[in-house]
Amino acid sequence: MKNKILLFWGIVVLVIIAITIIFIKPTKLGLDLVGGSRLVLEAQTTATVAKITPEMMDSLQFAIENRVNKLGVAETVVYRQGDKRLVVEIPAVKDLNQAKKFLGETAELAFKKEVQNGSNVDWVDTGLTGNDLNRATLSTSTNGQWVVDLEFNDKGTKKFAELTQQLVGKPMAIFFNGAMTSAPVIREPILGGRAQISGGDNGFAYEEAKEMVDLLNAGALPVPAKIIEENTVGATLGSDSIEKSKIAGAVGLGLVAIFMIAYYRLPGLIADIALMIYSILLFALFKQLSVTLTLAGIAGFILSIGMAVDANILIFERTKEELRAGRTLYTAINAGFDRAFTSIFDSNMTTIITCTILYFYGTSIVKGFALTLALGVIVSMFSAITVTKNFMHLIFGTGELKYPGLFGLKSSEIGTAYTGTETKREKAKFGVLD
Repeated sequence: MKNKILLFWGIVVLVIIAITIIFIKPTKLGLDLVGGSRLVLEAQTTATVAKITPEMMDSLQFAIENRVNKLGVAETVVYRQGDKRLVVEIPAVKDLNQAKKFLGETAELAFKKEVQNGSNVDWVDTGLTGNDLNRATLSTSTNGQWVVDLEFNDKGTKKFAELTQQLVGKPMAIFFNGAMTSAPVIREPILGGRAQISGGDNGFAYEEAKEMVDLLNAGALPVPAKIIEENTVGATLGSDSIEKSKIAGAVGLGLVAIFMIAYYRLPGLIADIALMIYSILLFALFKQLSVTLTLAGIAGFILSIGMAVDANILIFERTKEELRAGRTLYTAINAGFDRAFTSIFDSNMTTIITCTILYFYGTSIVKGFALTLALGVIVSMFSAITVTKNFMHLIFGTGELKYPGLFGLKSSEIGTAYTGTETKREKAKFGVLD
């Protein structure tokens, strides 16, 4: 009993933490609920790219997703449309100009060395580019000017070290998008994998340096892409959908709660409490994992509530069967949970596998539905098995069932309890084998 009390208080603490997360963390809503912007990009052929292949589109989609995530718009959805187009949905974004610039512009960083060409001086590539960067950060120099600090990856660090060893006493120019930003003279080899772009004598303006950092961190696009369509989605439809979802959820939850109490009596009430705990934990998990809720996602959430009740129904029906067979109340509860677990696990695993397939192969709307449903099923196993069982044991204890009506049973339906004096055939009815 002591362990059960400790588990009960553990559940209480978990619920308090979940409620705190719900109130502190904001809810991320999708484009269909809060409105926002929708851009359609089309991959462009060039002199070197004669045909757009599926592999190129995969790379472009990956690069665009990285770019918008670097902008801090993690709930943005990017998906394919046809052979050459990508659709980018950005919820709650009012100013599209900056976003469009980042989506379409390519950041080209190149390090070049000076080569004498007769009486002229040419700058030639060294093989060190923006692809060798780990990240770029914004900072200020000793004289207060804005500079861009570069940190190379392992491969870039090796290249940069070899390059600076070769160019000691010579200039090395840094070109950004074809324009030279600075050409410092290398005083000594730089082996730490770090460099700095200063912006020349006049330095960088803050906006210029910040744009360079963001573009470098976003990376270059594998193929050129042009924005061919843009439109905005108002939040009126979204607000109406949210209100209808709230009503549908409340009505559905209320009807389920009434049914459980009417049919299963006190265990049904316990299941309703566990269901409330389940809803709180799941919603907190959505917020903690920064899940973007779309209308389809909310549908998955509501559906998972119904599936959570299914587990309780299986458990209670099994428990009633054990009581009818004459088991003691404590044994009947344990047997009910144990016998129902296999069915619950198999059914939930089937759902999770289906959700996994939908998530990896479905569209953005289907992905939202699959993710919320899968998370709901996982949490429902905890609420149905752990929470409900703990509450059942604490309330009913280990004694006999004095009031069968609490389980929705009549006294005549309760079987004879096992005493140990039964015949071999009678013992078998109780699951006892000699």
